[in-house]
Amino acid sequence: MRGTLRGAMADYLAINRANWDSRVPVHLTGYDLVRFRDDPAFLSGVVRFDLPRLGDVRGKRGVHLQCHIGTDTVSLARLGATMSGLDLSPASIAAARALAAELGHGIDFVERDVYGAVEALGAGRFDFVYTGIGALCWLPDVRHWARVVAQLLRPGGRLFIRDGHPFLHTLSDPRPDGLLAVQFPYFETAGTHYREERTYEGDGAPVGSPDMVFFNHGIAELLDAVRAAGLELQGFEEHESVPWNPLGEACERFGDLGEWRMRPGMPRIPMSFTLQARRPG
Repeated sequence: MRGTLRGAMADYLAINRANWDSRVPVHLTGYDLVRFRDDPAFLSGVVRFDLPRLGDVRGKRGVHLQCHIGTDTVSLARLGATMSGLDLSPASIAAARALAAELGHGIDFVERDVYGAVEALGAGRFDFVYTGIGALCWLPDVRHWARVVAQLLRPGGRLFIRDGHPFLHTLSDPRPDGLLAVQFPYFETAGTHYREERTYEGDGAPVGSPDMVFFNHGIAELLDAVRAAGLELQGFEEHESVPWNPLGEACERFGDLGEWRMRPGMPRIPMSFTLQARRPG
């Protein structure tokens, strides 16, 4: 359930941190953790989707922003990258450290919000910045995010991000007649408050802190932010799927990567995108 943001904007970090802390016990019952433990070569569905575009990361130093419990970060380490991970949620970081240690990966996990990443990790240290699906919607200022990315990268380093498409985020749940309606802002605004008692992964148990503050960013706003930060756009692609079910009965699961797309007969819409950019040098 979503609605207009109430209260001071300064509260968004505390609200979202509490939400993600409360998701961790539920998510630890999912996220293919059994397969991660049983198969040393197993990669998350998100990273497997990214592989054709991500390319070879062996020997590269990478940082995964908004890493949550670290399954994508571990996957990148399994591909041969030297990884760091950063997240605002202390419960997420604790879970990520425990998972990486259990699986034998020396990953540097840091508890910090994205806007403090340069202070926490250092400038110009990374060959690539990786941001996985469902990340930008938690950040109020996409230009600030792009500046942080540019500062983290060494000259010649690259940004790789796949995320939910901002058009998808404008849609309400399907109406009783099955039609989809645009209900929420496409462009960057002061934020939208919403409440979800259950999360997208795990055993379906309710979360303890269901309130969230969400920020959409239009594609042009994102591209402008990347350019303004001094990054050179290397590629942009839209996809018809995302790795969660965003629209209930309007969607179907397909393939072995955990992706969801619109059912036959429903309108085909962009549901996610991949953006790649490079810091000159």
